[in-house]
Amino acid sequence: MQRLFLLLSEKDRRRYAGIEAAKLGHGGIEYVSGLFDMDPKTVRRGLVELEVSEDPAPSRIRKKRCGT
Repeated sequence: MQRLFLLLSEKDRRRYAGIEAAKLGHGGIEYVSGLFDMDPKTVRRGLVELEVSEDPAPSRIRKKRCGT
């Protein structure tokens, strides 16, 4: 799961984390956020995005940048 997670875009990571948290049920958000080293708010946002029928910005993906 972690290897696949690292290959995904930021948007897809949120959604994948949301899917996994939903499958686990109670306590899933905390477990998945720890597993993927994500903020629980990010996992919750992924869950919300999954409930929306259409992606408001389907082609928008933040470009990777070098740290400065």
